[in-house]
Amino acid sequence: MKKFIISAVMLTAIIAPVSSLNADEGINILNDMKVSGEIRPRYEYADVKESGKDAANAFTARTRLAVETNSLLDVSGLDAKIGITAVNNFGYTKYNDGLGQGSEYEKIIDPQQAMLSEAYLSYTALDTTLLAGRSFVNLDDQRFIGTVGWRQMERAYDTVTAINKSIEGLTVLGSYVYGFAGVNSVTTTDTASILLNINYKADDALVLSGFTYLLANYHNTYGLRVSGKTTITKGVKLNYAASYAKQSDPTMTYHDSILINNIPTPTKNIKANADYYDLALGANIDGFIIAGEYELLGKAKGDSTKGFTTPLATLHKFQGFADVFLARTAKTNNDGLIDMSIKAGYKSKEFGKLLAWYHKFDAQTGENKDLGSEIDAVYANKIPGFNSLNGLLKAAYYMQGSVLTSPSNDKAVVWVQLDYKF
Repeated sequence: MKKFIISAVMLTAIIAPVSSLNADEGINILNDMKVSGEIRPRYEYADVKESGKDAANAFTARTRLAVETNSLLDVSGLDAKIGITAVNNFGYTKYNDGLGQGSEYEKIIDPQQAMLSEAYLSYTALDTTLLAGRSFVNLDDQRFIGTVGWRQMERAYDTVTAINKSIEGLTVLGSYVYGFAGVNSVTTTDTASILLNINYKADDALVLSGFTYLLANYHNTYGLRVSGKTTITKGVKLNYAASYAKQSDPTMTYHDSILINNIPTPTKNIKANADYYDLALGANIDGFIIAGEYELLGKAKGDSTKGFTTPLATLHKFQGFADVFLARTAKTNNDGLIDMSIKAGYKSKEFGKLLAWYHKFDAQTGENKDLGSEIDAVYANKIPGFNSLNGLLKAAYYMQGSVLTSPSNDKAVVWVQLDYKF
């Protein structure tokens, strides 16, 4: 892997001069080269009531640069991409970055770091794409497999992947994941996991997905999802989603132990037995949005030692923006978790998007089921007069439930962000 990363970095450095060279036979080394990038500065404030730590203030910026080319070496269908992501805090360290800096402050998982975030070759023929290397992988609603794009250092996956689209509307993906990196650390986590996803889009009103995710040393997840959106009448649109999944003992293993909360944990004889349910329904009436959702990450059953977990999900999308349930939904969740939420807001091309959520959290079992509640809000819009520049204001306030079972004291988080892509 080290040799692979070094080689990819060297390729990035020589792409510009090489792209203008031709061989004597007239073969183009790089064709249709495209350069893309992103600059995303952000201010984040986090404060937990009576935690014994100071409020955190983080000024960070994500800088991303990627180069991709089509028809590499004049081979039709052979493509390549290399991308680098860097996160900078400009020397402002008044936050706990999760890697040892600022332990006296609240945690904001955006450490200063840089990594090779994309480096892959892909070949497409006969409606099938084969891809090998490092890339971003987001499947369905990212409830199970995602990149955590909200954090400044997005997660990237090292895979060998095959994607087939021979049948109209049907996408079949099979992927062997041998590593992943990002979010809080650029150090690669080795694994030996398998992802299988079948997605069929009949039309906008009906999208079906079936999936099997064999995550080494964690569990096997088997599930189904149906979603869609439709126009009832002029100005009135409905959307819905329903999911069910079940977890069982892991088929795949890697090494004899893994680190859980920095403690070596044996991987042999892991027991997993839990269910997942999700039901969401929403409406958009002339730009006014109203929606409700019920989500259950089930309790541990039988001889299992943990409930339903999703360690490779984009967890920031779920259970509130304050992120107080990250550890529970990624690692243990013994008593299960019920999240009932409502969403309301307004969206238009001129106004932008303004949304607010209310979440009520409860454990599925136990004497003290009250896990608290949360209010979230976000406003996003384009910055007038600047092409490709977007602004965002975002806030979350978690309110503690039972002192014995809640994952956090009251917690407030605020974000101010700009995002420029080119």
